[in-house]
Amino acid sequence: MVKVTSFLIALVVLVGAVAVLNLLLTVGVIRRLRQHTEKLTNLPVPDGTAPSVMPGAGEQVDDFTATTDDGEPVSRDLLSGQTLIGVLSPSCSACEERLPEFLVRAKEFPGGRGQVLAVLAGEREETAEYRERLAPVARLVIEPLLDGPVAAALKVQGYPAFAVLDSTGTVVASGHDPHQLQLLAPAVA
Repeated sequence: MVKVTSFLIALVVLVGAVAVLNLLLTVGVIRRLRQHTEKLTNLPVPDGTAPSVMPGAGEQVDDFTATTDDGEPVSRDLLSGQTLIGVLSPSCSACEERLPEFLVRAKEFPGGRGQVLAVLAGEREETAEYRERLAPVARLVIEPLLDGPVAAALKVQGYPAFAVLDSTGTVVASGHDPHQLQLLAPAVA
């Protein structure tokens, strides 16, 4: 009986040690995947710039008309001053990572909520958490993935996408990171 008990104790200790080792390896792999994702997101293209997710500075966005979550009309023609725009999808892990930066940028943006537009790509139910977090600092437009009028007019190629537009709909700065907008459009800060 003592032999069986000793064997079972040794077996449990061995299984526990293997489980802890497995957990440590899994955490290491997840950390490495996050590092690789960040590196791939910031990977330059041959001309030395970051991959474009929407038109660059100086380009004009197409006309668009949409209605915000509050029932307010929004269009390129209704833009006044500079407008901060964020296009996000709740199904995008990079969007979740960039959302806190966008929230900070939106809170600090001159003109307040009226000069910030968040386009949420997805169904109404899946955008609920983003709507709750963004509603205090931005006007919200809910659209299907890349098929909505605002995302199409902005020529969004992926998520997340951020831009500052002037009153004529010309891009002042754009990129996949809200922090880039501060670097590229310091006059807005």
